[in-house]
Amino acid sequence: MDVWQYIYREKIPLPSLYYTHTRKCFYRDGQWLAAEDCIKRRPEEEVVEKQVRCRTIGDITCTGLTLSTAHSIEDIIAETAATRVTERGGRADDKRSETAMEDRKINGYF
Repeated sequence: MDVWQYIYREKIPLPSLYYTHTRKCFYRDGQWLAAEDCIKRRPEEEVVEKQVRCRTIGDITCTGLTLSTAHSIEDIIAETAATRVTERGGRADDKRSETAMEDRKINGYF
């Protein structure tokens, strides 16, 4: 929340992915993912268009999408204040194991 309020106060521009946009996506393991050719879909995974935004931005293969109507920093702040999901809560790679973040640190990701 502090970071979003700082961005608002300092009028820092953000990439458009942080704001809500219509995107083709599919649902897997409790989260929406972008329907891109680099992500192999399972036969049962249907591609649909949704109003989504990215709460964090990383590799497209593991960056989950959030259903959202946030079109401004003020909207993002209000949405963040109301949610019970952490900023990284939509990252598929964090859900692979209990120690996913630590595993990446050991392997030199950070």
